[in-house]
Amino acid sequence: MTQTQTRPTTSPAASQLANALADRLEAGAGALITFAQGLTDAQWKTRTPHDGRTVGVIVHHVGSVYPIEIQLAQTMASGQAVTGVTWDDIHAMNARHAAEFADVTREAAIDLVRTNSTAAAAALRAFTDEQLAQAVTVSLYGDAPLTAQFMLEDHAVRHSYHHLARLRRAVQP
Repeated sequence: MTQTQTRPTTSPAASQLANALADRLEAGAGALITFAQGLTDAQWKTRTPHDGRTVGVIVHHVGSVYPIEIQLAQTMASGQAVTGVTWDDIHAMNARHAAEFADVTREAAIDLVRTNSTAAAAALRAFTDEQLAQAVTVSLYGDAPLTAQFMLEDHAVRHSYHHLARLRRAVQP
């Protein structure tokens, strides 16, 4: 957050845990944005080891999936199991995204991360402690009973940090 931005106010009943998770999400998104802003054009187009997506595509990818990650956690928080989602589905979604946004601009990717991380943090702050603790089976994890908090931490909160570490390694001389 910049000095001119203020943190959203919360009610006295607001979850301190949800607020802390949202703060971590915002910090990760901010770090990814700062990193992306400092890249050269050549670095932006660098292909990453293992999956071959460019740095720019991955930055855009992080921004593009915040709504999906939040929706999954909200589904779980409402007591509904997550069914029919597999890692093959995730890999196919990522491949489609990479093809569609192969020429994404830095400005578009950063704007998407900024917009969607802000919305994700606001949605995360709306979770109650009871919703965060709600456990349901999740097909993505072999139908293990997992909490909404786990889904948020493993996806929406962690996502920018996970990719930022990989992107830093990809552009190091």
